[in-house]
Amino acid sequence: MSDRRGYYTVDEVRAAEAELFTRVPAGMPMRRAAFGLAGVVVNELRSRTGGVVGRTVGLLVGSGDNGGDALWAGVFLRRRGVRVSAVLLNPERAHREGLAALRAAGGRVVDRLAAVDLVIDGIVGISGRGPLRAEAAELVAAVRVPIVSVDLPSGVDPDTGSVDGPAVTADVTVAFGAYKPVHALAVPRCGRIVLVPIGLRLGEPGLAQLEPAAVGAGWPVPGPTDDKYSQGVTGVCAGSAKYPGAGVLCTGGAVAATSGMVRYVGSDTEVLEKFPEIVASASISETGRVQAWVVGPGGGTDSAARDRLAEVLATDLPVLVDADGLTILAEEPGLVRGRPAATVLTPHAGEFARLTGAAVGGDRVRAVRGLAEQWGVTVLLKGRATVIASPGEATLVNDAGGDWAATPGSGDVLSGIIGALLAAGREPGWAAAAGARVHALAANSAAYAGQDAGAPISATPLLGHVRGAVRMLREMGGNAAQGR
Repeated sequence: MSDRRGYYTVDEVRAAEAELFTRVPAGMPMRRAAFGLAGVVVNELRSRTGGVVGRTVGLLVGSGDNGGDALWAGVFLRRRGVRVSAVLLNPERAHREGLAALRAAGGRVVDRLAAVDLVIDGIVGISGRGPLRAEAAELVAAVRVPIVSVDLPSGVDPDTGSVDGPAVTADVTVAFGAYKPVHALAVPRCGRIVLVPIGLRLGEPGLAQLEPAAVGAGWPVPGPTDDKYSQGVTGVCAGSAKYPGAGVLCTGGAVAATSGMVRYVGSDTEVLEKFPEIVASASISETGRVQAWVVGPGGGTDSAARDRLAEVLATDLPVLVDADGLTILAEEPGLVRGRPAATVLTPHAGEFARLTGAAVGGDRVRAVRGLAEQWGVTVLLKGRATVIASPGEATLVNDAGGDWAATPGSGDVLSGIIGALLAAGREPGWAAAAGARVHALAANSAAYAGQDAGAPISATPLLGHVRGAVRMLREMGGNAAQGR
């Protein structure tokens, strides 16, 4: 079993489809896709309405293969006793065989959908770009029942997940043959994602997401010969008199992430009161040996903060730079560009714009890759879908599964978690992606803990769920290993 889920661009999928067409009879890939789509719809009808026979499904049918997939799915649904009505958005370009088969099976072509139990969105396929046109947007806006999208929600860019106007928000998206970037970058638009294999042969993906079990299996835990030093010592230079909480949260993230040791640079007594197990010093030069540094959260942007950042970056150790440290780097990128040791930058969109001089834009993957290659660093761009790029490596993405971590101080916790993984010897890209996965899981767990389940959280309770998130992922990793 692979340790990651790959996402393939439109060009990569089209090339794989062309190869598939040389091996199988014409029309077979579409039938496979449509049969799988119909199966998903049947399951949705059962779970939502309690039955299948006599239920009504509406098809929104565009031109090309996506519309053909919807029409053929309608044929298979008719064979299961489902009533099917189809709206053809471009009748002259509707898939001819699929339309004929639907009519022969008793499906109807209508101008507008009447009362239906579910709608299949077959408006635009992976070759489409841009928002829905006016007629399609009007039809979608009128839908008040669950929507199952064919391959991707129409109006959402397949390679970037961006939306520039009217688009479908699906309850379920059925991906054919391969996951596409949209299925990682726009999960709130896609809803639940189901993959239907159709026989594609695919190479190594340029975009991937670590599987939860792989994160658990790779997470550092002490062995029989380990001590507090051998597991990785994390140095944290964060917080200030103005922002003491940043030091507490960042240090707390490192403490919670591993069993290794944490050294804190600063005079913030709140950090020591909260975590008496850390070892504190007044300056970087007085700090004992560490295996990685985290610097920047709440540390200020004055000349003293700049000198501390420069001192840390002058070492030959892995360094994570966040928050105020990124503001300093935006003014003085020479401090980090081309640094021979591993460097991880963890900006949000505003900090990214300060570093590059331009907004992230709609293609977040391309933007993050560009900064990583130009500066020779690992870049983690925060968001619901966190994107991590390292020079010369596959880009990683982590969908958070929710937006609970969008709260002040949450990023400080994330920095501490990743810093601890760097100190434990994990590669920077893996450390950033795995840290983001645990951070998101901890935030989701915190949001649904106790009597206020589903309520917004702050960063402090998130800390209390980091170890539980690690334990959950490690159990998944152990189960996966036993299943091999």
